Amino acid sequence: MLITIAARMGWLAFIGGLDRAAAQTIIEAVGLLAAAVVALQIAETIFEEEVIRNADISAPTRIRRFLSRFFVVVIVALAIEGLVATFKAIHEEPAQLLYAAIILVATGILLAAWAYFVRLNRYAEELEPEAMEEAKREDRKLK
Repeated sequence: MLITIAARMGWLAFIGGLDRAAAQTIIEAVGLLAAAVVALQIAETIFEEEVIRNADISAPTRIRRFLSRFFVVVIVALAIEGLVATFKAIHEEPAQLLYAAIILVATGILLAAWAYFVRLNRYAEELEPEAMEEAKREDRKLK
């Protein structure tokens, strides 16, 4: 539904005239598309882990891989949303720039925390090399 709404918004903005309002509407449509992609990617990740692989999310390798796929999507969506909020604030209400900046700073902090988690998790994986081999075998189910 989000993809359909975003496409409709974009099309109406395009046929309505190529002006500043159309540009703003298209930017908002891109934000909706980002939300749609997040929803689809999270659903795909859960489907692959729970249905196709029937994986037990307890080993450090599984946790890192699952959370990494989740965080990639969330961080990209938040970054796009922060950019959309920035463009909107610049053109409509400059007082909202603080909130757009907070979204972008929080996205950066989330990215740094995820990187730290991946680094710490790598040490745990070295203690359990058999978990990595099992994860690789499960990956073959997807090919």
